[in-house]
Amino acid sequence: MVQGNAIIGQSGGPTAVINASLVGVVEAALKSKAIGRVLGMRFGIEGVLGDHLVDLGAQTKATLATLRGTPSSALGSSRHKLKDEELPAVLAQLQKYDIHYYFMIGGNDTMDTIHRVTAFARQQGYDLKGVGVAKTVDNDLDGTDHTPGYPSAARYIALSVLQAGLLARDMQRVDQYVIFQTVGRSAGWLPAAAALAKTYPADAPHLILLPERPFDAQAFLAAVADAHRKYGFCSIVCGEGITYADGTPVSASQTRDKFNNVEFGAMGGTSAAMMLHQMIKNKFGWRGEFQVTESLQMCAADRGIKLDFDEAYGCGRQAVQLALKGISEVMVTIERRSKRGAPYKAGFGTIALAKVANAARPMPDRFIANNGMFVTSAFLEYARPLVGPLPVYAALNTQKAKP
Repeated sequence: MVQGNAIIGQSGGPTAVINASLVGVVEAALKSKAIGRVLGMRFGIEGVLGDHLVDLGAQTKATLATLRGTPSSALGSSRHKLKDEELPAVLAQLQKYDIHYYFMIGGNDTMDTIHRVTAFARQQGYDLKGVGVAKTVDNDLDGTDHTPGYPSAARYIALSVLQAGLLARDMQRVDQYVIFQTVGRSAGWLPAAAALAKTYPADAPHLILLPERPFDAQAFLAAVADAHRKYGFCSIVCGEGITYADGTPVSASQTRDKFNNVEFGAMGGTSAAMMLHQMIKNKFGWRGEFQVTESLQMCAADRGIKLDFDEAYGCGRQAVQLALKGISEVMVTIERRSKRGAPYKAGFGTIALAKVANAARPMPDRFIANNGMFVTSAFLEYARPLVGPLPVYAALNTQKAKP
């Protein structure tokens, strides 16, 4: 077992439970006899390059205990794309601080960073154990049943659509439609979670638009008209990354980040919800509204789920245990081990960083309805144990009273 210090970083968009993973890594590392100091990267890999590291071992127990339930990224996040020519500088910093254990909490691009850093260190003959901890509300990382952060964000979506659906139902004489947009560049796991809000056919949502299916304006408008005819209003949920058949984003945004990803809702751009709103208004002349919460679903700890916080913390601890066993260049995964219909049960596994880096996991076809604008019962069975029960609200009997 190699002796040395450990370093931890957070990267990409935050979640309500990402700091629980951070605390899991810190506490497990501090208890290890092989690990000396536990350092944190300030603003991800930029903290390594800029020599701004934080002594996490110097934090009080009270701070760590509170941090476990604190949303967003306490160390600060980054979307810096590590260049090949920067790898020697990163390795020099790791050697300077005698770091032999390297952990990062993030999504696809973060896993790519860990993979490249650890591979470069190995090529240079430096012993560096690198393990990734999954994080993304998009739930689009390969090899894991779900990612820490997804259950809480999915609950945020389901509750928002449930409550906004009641508002839309009761305000249908004023606004005939409402569109709720979720984050999710290329996978529909989050918009799909809105289906958990639905108990009866008239309940919101009526339509769910997923990035996995090309957007067909004519089919969409026909479905809107049908829902409006049946229920008096139409509730629509869309993923921010929905595209036309030719790959053009419905949002029409042309702004891209350093990883060449379209920045939906970026300055100067528009949003898919805004475009859908305009389509419906132009077609039917109705009044309606759109709801774009952007990053709020990434940090709503008040709607966080205990299961999510516990699994995030456990993933952090598991990362350290793997590294101490000499296992490197893997990401910790969550494996669902309960049989169909049985109470939810899960454990931890691993997937090679090379397999998960820069690869998005779309929703499988069996989770998507045949018309491409809703989900199946199989998805609901998958998601319900993660999101937990939703509140039940009263509905008046609104039949016309007899004189």
